[in-house]
Amino acid sequence: MPQAKTFFTAEQQQELIHAIRNAELETSGEIRLHLEESCGDDVLDRAADVFRKLEMHKTELRNGVLIYLAVKDRQFAIIGDVGINEKVPENFWDEIKDDMVLHFKQGNYIRGLLNAIETSGIQLKHYFPRSAGDINEMSDEISFRND
Repeated sequence: MPQAKTFFTAEQQQELIHAIRNAELETSGEIRLHLEESCGDDVLDRAADVFRKLEMHKTELRNGVLIYLAVKDRQFAIIGDVGINEKVPENFWDEIKDDMVLHFKQGNYIRGLLNAIETSGIQLKHYFPRSAGDINEMSDEISFRND
């Protein structure tokens, strides 16, 4: 299995970045994608650690979303900041996770992530519509583990 940085081709990485930019057009929410080889014991703990390291908790409305993928472990997580979790129903991420699992099981990781990014943007728009003065607070680039 390829390493995290080469898991997707350069073209696919650009497609994912473009999807993030499009998803953020109508919401003040911030979406990040992080890939690494392995997550260790607990994927949610590792995703929360990455969330902090990327300083996603520093958005003005606390409305950052991290889509985390450990490619060798074949594990993933979607986590949102406190601003999102205070407003959305408990099962807010379930539809996105279920769709990702469906595509990932077929080996179609790019489609699973593209759908997750698009759906996240649509759902965030409802709770965090883009305002006139909204700025992009987080990089749209894919991040990779730098250990």
